[in-house]
Amino acid sequence: MTQDLEMAARHGPGFGADGAHYYPQPPRNGAGGEELDDDGRKKRTGTVWTASAHIITAVIGSGVLSLAWSTAQLGWVVGPLTLMIFAFITYYTSSLLADCYRSGNQLTGKRNYTYMDAVAAYLGRWQVLSCGVFQYVNLVGTAVGYTITASISAAAVHKANCFHKKGHAADCSTYDTMYMVVFGIVQIFFSQLPNFSDLSWLSIVAAIMSFSYSTIAVGLSLARTISGRTGKSTLTGTEIGVDVDSAQKVWLALQALGNIAFAYSYSMILIEIQDTVKSPPAENKTIKKATLMGVTTTTAFYMLAGCLGYSAFGNAVPGNILTGFGFYEPYWLIDFANVCIVVHLVGAYQVFSQPIFAALETAAAKRWPNAKFVTREHPLVAGRFNVNMLRLTWRTAFVVVSTVLAIVMPFFNDILGFLGAIGFWPLTVYYPVEMYIRQRRIQKYTTRWVALQLLSFLCFLVSLASAVASIEGVTESLKHYVPFKTKS
Repeated sequence: MTQDLEMAARHGPGFGADGAHYYPQPPRNGAGGEELDDDGRKKRTGTVWTASAHIITAVIGSGVLSLAWSTAQLGWVVGPLTLMIFAFITYYTSSLLADCYRSGNQLTGKRNYTYMDAVAAYLGRWQVLSCGVFQYVNLVGTAVGYTITASISAAAVHKANCFHKKGHAADCSTYDTMYMVVFGIVQIFFSQLPNFSDLSWLSIVAAIMSFSYSTIAVGLSLARTISGRTGKSTLTGTEIGVDVDSAQKVWLALQALGNIAFAYSYSMILIEIQDTVKSPPAENKTIKKATLMGVTTTTAFYMLAGCLGYSAFGNAVPGNILTGFGFYEPYWLIDFANVCIVVHLVGAYQVFSQPIFAALETAAAKRWPNAKFVTREHPLVAGRFNVNMLRLTWRTAFVVVSTVLAIVMPFFNDILGFLGAIGFWPLTVYYPVEMYIRQRRIQKYTTRWVALQLLSFLCFLVSLASAVASIEGVTESLKHYVPFKTKS
C-alpha cells in the first residue's frame, strides 16, 4: 500500500513501479453515484466523432460561403494554394495546442480547462491578459458575424420566393433587422444550456446542416459550370481596369486572405472541445485524430466551394454565394440551403459563445461561492432542466448586445475578413507555438525554434495586412449604410 502511494506521488495515479506503464484506475464515484474523472468532475464521454462534430460545426460556418468570392480576388493559382496553406497551418498548430491540454504527463497531468488556462500554465500572467483580449474579442465578433450571416440567409429565403413569383428583375430587397432580432431570441433560449457537454446533440445537427448547404452550393456551382453559363475567370483573379482599380485589387485580395483565415478559425475553442473527451486514451491523441478528420473534411468542401463557385460565376461572383443571388432556381433548393445555414449557425453561435459564458460564470462562482444568485439551480420541467439566475441574466445580456452590434454593422465580407485577421495569428499560431516551445523546452536559435518563429512572423504579417484591408472595407461600407433604414 505504501509503495503504491509512493508511486502515485512520484509518477501519478495509475502508473506501475517503473513509472513507465499506465494502468487504468477504477472509476471514482460522486456523492450521487455518478462516475467522476481524475479531477473530480463528472466523467467525460466525448469521442473522436463527437469532437470532430464540434470541430466541423465550428469550422464550416459562414466562411464557406465567401470562399468563391475570395478565390475570385486571388485567382486560379493563388486562391486554391492559399486554402491548402491555411489548412496545413491550422492542422499543425492545432496539434501543438492539443499537447497543451494537460501540463506534464499527457495521461495524468493537470488539466487546463480552457484556452486561457493553457496559456496561464505555460506562458504566465501577462500573456494571459493579452490572450484574453484576443480570444474574447474574437469570440464576441464571431457571435456578431454569425448573427449577420443567419439574418442574411433568412432574408434570402424571402427573396428567393419573391424572385420566383415576380421575376428576377423584381425589387425583392428587405430589412435584415427583423431576422437578426428573431435569431437573437432563439439564441437566448439555447444559451441556457449549461455547457459544451449539453451541446453534443446540437453540434451533430449543426454539422449535418453544414454538410447540406455546402453540398448544395457545390452542386449548384457544378451544374452551372457544366451548363456553360459561366463568368470570365483568370489565373490572377479580378482584373485591374475591368473589374477593379489597382487600389481595390490590393485591398480586396487582402480581405480575401482574412476571409479564408476566418473560414479556418476554431483554435480558440479547441481546448474547450478537448475537455469533453474521455480518457484513456490520452485526450491529445483523440483530439489530433478529430482535428485531422475535421480539417481534411472541411478543406475538401472549401476547395470545391471556392473553385466551383469561381468557375460558375467568374470574377463577378457574389460575396455570399447562396444569398448574393447568383442562383435563382430551383428556388425551393435555395430556400432549403439557407434554412440549413440558419440552423447550423444556431449551433455554431453556441459553440463559440460557451467559452465566454463559462469564463464569467466560473469567475463569479469563485468570487461569491455562497451567493444564491450565482450558484443556485432552479429545477424546471419536472427536474429535467435547471435555471440559474446569473446564467439567465448574463447570457441574455450577451445575446442582446451581440444582436445590436450586428444590426449596426451588417457587412458580411468585411466583418468576416476582420475577424479572421485579428484571430488567426494570435490564437491559431502565436500562442500554440509559444506554448509548445515552452513545453518541449526548445532552445533559442535552434533550427526548430527558428522555423516556428518564422511561421509565426509570416502569419503575423498576413493578419496585419488583412485587418487593415477589412477596416478600410468597413469604413467604405458605413458611408452608404444607415441602421434600420438600408435594405439588402
